[in-house]
Amino acid sequence: MDKTTPNHIGIIMDGNRRFAKKLMKQPCMGHKWGAKKVRSLIGWIIDSNIKEITLYALSLDNFNRPKKEFDMIMNIFKKELNDEEFKKDIQETNVKIKVIGKIELLPEDIQELLKDTINTTKDNKIITLNLAIAYSGRQEIADAVKNIAELAIDKKMTIKDINPETLNEQLSLKSAPDMIIRTGGEKRMSDFLTWQSAYSELFFIDTLWPEFTEDEFNNCINEFAKRKRRFGR
Repeated sequence: MDKTTPNHIGIIMDGNRRFAKKLMKQPCMGHKWGAKKVRSLIGWIIDSNIKEITLYALSLDNFNRPKKEFDMIMNIFKKELNDEEFKKDIQETNVKIKVIGKIELLPEDIQELLKDTINTTKDNKIITLNLAIAYSGRQEIADAVKNIAELAIDKKMTIKDINPETLNEQLSLKSAPDMIIRTGGEKRMSDFLTWQSAYSELFFIDTLWPEFTEDEFNNCINEFAKRKRRFGR
């Protein structure tokens, strides 16, 4: 792949609730429109020849949302994962879906749907779509440290073996995004890919996620091509 084209991008899909508020609708409507935008995004990714994408779909902090809103988000997940058209599109476009995060915290029916989606797409090869659900970057690192401690206790690893590479191997997501886009105007990472984003190129877009356009997406890709990545050198 051309080094000016990102192999892996991450997206913080921010602004669903503010978009609904702007239209004087309930927050749940913003999440519905946001889910529809993901379908459009998959098409843009295919056209851009990008191989991997990680979407921040639900953070651990989002579990503190009002119950009514949280339940609606769960219903949207269920509807999208059950949607036959979505399933067909994913298979026809050869998208492999993976999930990172504490999915054991989700309702059991959502867990089963996610596991089924992962299983039915596991042999797809064109694009890998990582869904960060019930996810926290700091928690991911803490869990990796626990795994390393257990390996050390079991004499499968020594203190001298611990380095950035061995810690990376214990993460849910082992690949690092070349670039991360955040919509919605906020300029922070919000616990997204805390470890993996160390050298990611960052793009903060004012547009709310449901309004994010293909032109804006392509502008980010074109801007990425102009940046000189030095990785500390």
